[in-house]
Order: sequence, then structure tokens, then C-alpha cells
Amino acid sequence: MNRIPLAEKLRPEKLSDVIGQSHLIGPDKILNKIVEKNEPVNLIFWGPPGIGKTTLARIIATGWKSDFIEISAVTSGKKDVEKVVEHARLNWNLQIRTVLFVDEIHRFNKAQQDAFLPHVESGLITLIGATTENPSFEIITPLLSRSRVLVLNPLAKTEILQVLRRAVKLENATKKIDKKSLDYIAELSGGDARTALGNLELSLSLSEKVTVETVKTAAQKIVPGYDKKGDMHYDVISAFIKSMRGSDIDAALYYLARMIQAGEDPKFIARRMVIFASEDIGLAGNHALTLALSAFQSIERVGMPEGGIILSHVTVALCKSPKSRQTYDAWHRALDLANKSPNHPVPLVLRNAPTKLMKDLNYGKTKSGESQKWTAGHHADASYLPDDLPPDPIFQ
Repeated sequence: MNRIPLAEKLRPEKLSDVIGQSHLIGPDKILNKIVEKNEPVNLIFWGPPGIGKTTLARIIATGWKSDFIEISAVTSGKKDVEKVVEHARLNWNLQIRTVLFVDEIHRFNKAQQDAFLPHVESGLITLIGATTENPSFEIITPLLSRSRVLVLNPLAKTEILQVLRRAVKLENATKKIDKKSLDYIAELSGGDARTALGNLELSLSLSEKVTVETVKTAAQKIVPGYDKKGDMHYDVISAFIKSMRGSDIDAALYYLARMIQAGEDPKFIARRMVIFASEDIGLAGNHALTLALSAFQSIERVGMPEGGIILSHVTVALCKSPKSRQTYDAWHRALDLANKSPNHPVPLVLRNAPTKLMKDLNYGKTKSGESQKWTAGHHADASYLPDDLPPDPIFQ
């Protein structure tokens, strides 16, 4: 006999039972209004795993009195969508609404998303998609423009504890697990209720009296919610760079450690540090670029895990260094000026004159016709820029 997982047994059946997402659920909140109005709208739920995206889709479809069809973009293809469309046509004839829930919708490619776009447009299907990735990048624009994107948040530790207490009561296991153990499970969850319930369920099966050690045995290790090609990859490296920019050593080291523990390529981190050394430190600490480049070369030679010590060393040094974006800003002003004025003639005085014709045309001569002598440390009184460029300085 197959045992129903604890997370499935505990799945809420109405909005009032859902824990978390208080910005979307409650009196006068958007999800309650959507259900109450009974006018189906296409929705995209964007948020991390284990926070109730599937549960909300089921509850909403039930509130609309619709036929709920659930598929996963991981295991489904275009033919599966076509089957759903045929089923939806039958429902349409019976005046039954069809809600198609697509889990991991970002896994569908453009052609697969295009397959159900016309049926979403016609109203044959009401789409509810769930994604852990940024919809702006992963969902085609026509589909996105016809949907309401709702951002779901990781559950807070207090909310995870509410879920766990509800589960313990359901399993009649109040005497089997103490408060410290529940707290530890919540801490390990990372805001993921499904992970928390899985750890609780396994812990309860391992011992008649669950302790923190039991939980450690069940959980083994916190798995970072980090995808090297997903949003978390960009969010954490952004936090790392901004923490160094703000000279917050503790935060920079924390984000560095998160990336390393999640298996990020240390050379990727080192490359960003090389860029940071010029972009954010620049002239305020000319040594920083050499130090960052040494870190990159050291990572190539030493590898991990010892390379983490090198990255930590240089991270602290870059945090503590004074900052200047003078050269960075000047470079972008130069790029902007070159883009607006790409064809201005180079002043004659700056041109080489290897032939007699060029000399006769005053190449390499001042405006007064004198040959310019170029020596080390020479400074001309006039600007070297083309004559008709705006006078605003690039380097300020």
C-alpha cells in the first residue's frame, strides 16, 4: 500500500488555510478577489520551490468551479498540450471552464509556449503557470502580456513552524518531537515547506523520540537553493559585488561562502573581482587590480578548496580599499562621446608624417605651421581632441 506523503496530506484546500503569502491572501487581497469575482484570469506564480504555487493553483481552480488539468513542463511536450486542448474543447461544449496548470513553465521552449498561446487568447484555456525563474526572461512576451505575474515569497521561519506544528498535530506526534528539533527543521528548510515536511516525516520514521541529532541524520545537509544558470546565480553575485562596493566585509564574505558552497565556479567569482578592482576602486587603490588578477591566477594554479582562502583574502582587501569610480565614469563618457562623434578628423598635429606629401599637408604640425616635438613629459597647451567636439571634460 502506497503511503501518502505528509506534504500531500497537509495540502490546504482553501485560501484561509494557506500559511504565508499574506501580501496575496486575505480580505481584499488579490487572490481572494480573483476567486470571489469568479472571472478566471491567466496567472504566473513566480517564486522558489516549496512555497505553495501548486496548492494555490488547485484552490483557485476549485473556487472557479473549473476542470483542473496539471502538467509539468519537465515531463510534458507539445503533444501533451494538444491533448489538453482537445479536452478543453469538450469542456467548452459542456460549458465547463478548463484551467491548465503548468509547473516549471520556464522549461517549455518558445515553440511549446506558442502551442497554447492561441487557446489562452481565445479563452478556451485559463493558464496558471508556476516558475522559479524570472518570467521576463523565460516566458514569451505575448503569453506574459496576457497574464498577471504574482511574486510568491519564501516562507518565514515562523510560518514554517506553523506548518510543522500543523503536521505534528495531524500525525499525533506531539510527544515524539521537542521544540528544539522543530526549530532546527525550520532553520534547515530555507523557507521551503516541502523540504521541512520531508525532513519532519523522515525524522519521525527514524526514531520514537526525535532530537536535533535525529533531524541532522534525516536532513544530512542543507542544499542551497542555487542554480548556476538561474536567478539565484545573478542575485548572489550581485549582492557580493554590492557588499564589496559598500565595504561590508561580513556580507561580502557571507555571499562568497554561499557561492562556493553551492558549487559556483571560483574563476567566475575571481573574474568579477578583477572587474570590480577597476570599476569600483580604480585610482583610489591602483594595487587592487594587481591583487585581484593575482587571485584569478592563484585560483587557476591552486584550485579548490584552498582557493577559497585566496578569494576570502582578496575579498576583504577589496572591501577595505578606498573606492573611486572616476575612471569607470570617464570610460563611459568616452564611449558615449565616441558613439555620438565617431568620424571627427584627428587634429593634424597628432598625425604621423612619414611621406613628403603628408608633411606638405601639415601633418604633425601645429596650427601655426611649426613641427611639434614629442618628448617624454611633453604637455601641449591645446586639447588633443578634435576641434569641434564639445568642451565638456571626459575625465572629471
